[in-house]
Amino acid sequence: MERAAPAFEQRIYSPQKIAAVTAELARQGVVPAVALEGAGLDAADLQGADTRVSYRQFDTVFRNALRLSCDPDIGLRAGRRMHVTAHGIYGYALLSSPTYADAVDFTARYIRVLGPLTEISTARDEQRVTYTCHPVHWPDPAQPIYRFVVEFSLSMHLTAAADIAGDSFRYSRVCLAFPAPAHADAYGERFGCPVLFGQAHNELQYDAAWLRRPATFADPISNAAARVMCDRLLSEVDDRRGLASEIRRALMSQPGRFPSIESMAAQLGMHPRALRRRLEAERTSYRELLAEVRMRLAIEYLRHTRMTNEDIASRLGYSDAANFRHAFTRWTDKSPSEFRLGACAAPAR
Repeated sequence: MERAAPAFEQRIYSPQKIAAVTAELARQGVVPAVALEGAGLDAADLQGADTRVSYRQFDTVFRNALRLSCDPDIGLRAGRRMHVTAHGIYGYALLSSPTYADAVDFTARYIRVLGPLTEISTARDEQRVTYTCHPVHWPDPAQPIYRFVVEFSLSMHLTAAADIAGDSFRYSRVCLAFPAPAHADAYGERFGCPVLFGQAHNELQYDAAWLRRPATFADPISNAAARVMCDRLLSEVDDRRGLASEIRRALMSQPGRFPSIESMAAQLGMHPRALRRRLEAERTSYRELLAEVRMRLAIEYLRHTRMTNEDIASRLGYSDAANFRHAFTRWTDKSPSEFRLGACAAPAR
């Protein structure tokens, strides 16, 4: 599946996820100044109604947590803290939804307001709902940061679902695209259902009967008012996501036919020099965006297809497989063959 990533540097999201991780580290005795090191934030910022953060700041604090935490399951623990009320007016709209199905549909439309850690898709039939997620900025399942993001996201989802549908809400199954970590038992304790590791995708399932149940705090009038406010927030976020995000979407939509910067500028109705300046202001470049898109696509092809290195090199616009191998090793510190072997060897549980 080919996906576009939102802007990494844009400070347009609320800091609640960083606050949850910082609070969990504080429980372990890590002071906020250490937990937030390198993020350009202090403890007071996390309480400010006007504070806005970027994906880069998420990334910095999450990596700090992996380094500092004495509990390997800190992602699961931090996700427990993300009650629906932590999400401001978005959370209030969820909480006041008439049914759980309405809450699910609301999330699909408005999730961009939160700066989601994962892109999500939901499928449903008469028996079950399947929720699939892919980290937006962390594409390699072999990396600890990938696992942390998935742990945090699925644990956060369960917390919010229980707030909306009631404490008896449960998943029926969880599938994860990475090998079982040393703290694998913590997943069963958190999710209360079978957990399978080394799967093709990250997904959770639950009984479709939950969709038909009224939400615990349903209030149609309040919900309608909250949705109006969320429409405004969504417009603001979309307006500020930046040129880099637009270019990523364009590149992801046409793998194997990546245009030059001159051609991309023409598509956008800009002069190449102006395009370079705009991207520089967003702390990136066309070359960096192209490398990012190629890396994400290469990981998808190696994990989910039987394409040869030659085929992938051609699809990604490299002149030969050797150039592709050199680039992939530079991105991941693994050759394509080593990466594919590791992905295929991940044990299922």
